[in-house]
Amino acid sequence: MEDDIKDEDIQVPEAPEPAPPLDPAVAKEAEAAKDEANKNFKAKHFIAAIDGYTRAIELNPNNAIYWANRAAAHIKLENYGAAVADAEKATEVDPKYIKGYYRRGDAHFALGKYKLALKDLRTAAKVAPRDPDLRKKLAECEKEVKRLRFEEALAVPDSEAVSVLATLDLSIYDNIEESYTGPRMQGSAAEGYTITQEFVTAMLEEFKAQRSIHKRFAFEIIRQAHTLFRSLPSLVDVTIPDDKHFTVCGDVHGQFYDLLNIWQLNGMPSADNPYLFNGDFVDRGSFSCEVIFALLAFKLLYPEHMHLTRGNHESKSMNKVYGFDGEVKAKYNGTMVDCFRELFCALPLAYCLNGRVLVLHGGLFSQDGVTLDDIRQVDRFKEPPEDGIMCDALWADPSPLPGRTPSKRGVGLSFGRDVTRSFLDANGLDLVVRSHEVKEEGYEVEHDGRLITVFSAPNYCDQMGNKGAFVRFNGKDMVPHFTTFSAVPHPDVKPMAYANSFLMGM
Repeated sequence: MEDDIKDEDIQVPEAPEPAPPLDPAVAKEAEAAKDEANKNFKAKHFIAAIDGYTRAIELNPNNAIYWANRAAAHIKLENYGAAVADAEKATEVDPKYIKGYYRRGDAHFALGKYKLALKDLRTAAKVAPRDPDLRKKLAECEKEVKRLRFEEALAVPDSEAVSVLATLDLSIYDNIEESYTGPRMQGSAAEGYTITQEFVTAMLEEFKAQRSIHKRFAFEIIRQAHTLFRSLPSLVDVTIPDDKHFTVCGDVHGQFYDLLNIWQLNGMPSADNPYLFNGDFVDRGSFSCEVIFALLAFKLLYPEHMHLTRGNHESKSMNKVYGFDGEVKAKYNGTMVDCFRELFCALPLAYCLNGRVLVLHGGLFSQDGVTLDDIRQVDRFKEPPEDGIMCDALWADPSPLPGRTPSKRGVGLSFGRDVTRSFLDANGLDLVVRSHEVKEEGYEVEHDGRLITVFSAPNYCDQMGNKGAFVRFNGKDMVPHFTTFSAVPHPDVKPMAYANSFLMGM
């Protein structure tokens, strides 16, 4: 966590020289583009909104509102790096336009740059010291930063950390209360517990009714799954027989009832109906515990037919801010948070299907020459680093531009079709399947048909209006077949209900 900011460090920039007068017809056209973009923003068509604000900026780059509005649309799409850049431009054009500082502060906070977020909001407070909304937002930011700093001060450095799962004493949960009427695993504490189809089915029904399973069984699922994942390489090879099929799903993000809908549409996981869920199981959606326990239970039930990839949200920094930590503490306890942290560090980074299709959460790599063996050899048993193969596998995004460019997210990189073609050809592959990005139709095919993005959380965060999708391959030809679906109703628990309170207004 960064050092505290002193008030004398906060300076409001000087206003630039006034821009030359704009032709009235051009100004009118720019306003019309902005108005249309605002309509798209209100309708949650954020990509179209960005296009509209971009048109307005091209016509009149000296209007701070256009830049700040585009920053807001980028924030909705989690393009925090692009949001920082746009908000920065808004403050340059008009240093007294406080929404420029608002937007930049939001984006900096989402990126974990808390000192910069505080500085932005305090700068805005100097510009508009009596703005009540701003004062409230600043107070929330200060409160959250103080809380995060306190937690960080208590944390043990990773290099000194002792495995919680290895030292976990589950005997304290062995005495299962008579009042507990939920599902029970087969076996006993003395002889060991085994997961069964009956338990998984009953567990899903318990979750539908918004009840939790007993801590003893919850910890048992985590511990057994951790042992299983630790035995796997960082890149797992999967063989799909000619007469079989295989389904790949993208981000679920705690949308449990939409996960159940996937299984309703495509069949429950089984030896004859295998799945790969491609990361970002948790955070944002407020049923993340239910999602991850459902996936882990099926992994234990069908270890060769249920596969899970690590996403960028299977990490400590993201879980602390975007809701999973808070949800686990509310539904179970703080010890379980640490257990999940270890479990997530054991998840594989990628899968290779029939030697032809590479599946990973984010994308391709910041350097040429990366091989499948390089991915296999990555030491993944840690929190994600800020660069390298592991970071790229979790964070990278495809781009329409050639080569490699900075990421609009502020983390990782963007890579062009030439990078995709070179990587696939060098490794004898046909296709990359990745997730990590909301798509209006639930999926998108890019880079000359050699890269697919699949996203399986419809109406993401109850506000994006997107469809979800999954991809099904037949082993014989490995041609992708897409199914799209809409969101289903869920209990009245809002997304981000357990998240850092500062993010609720973003």
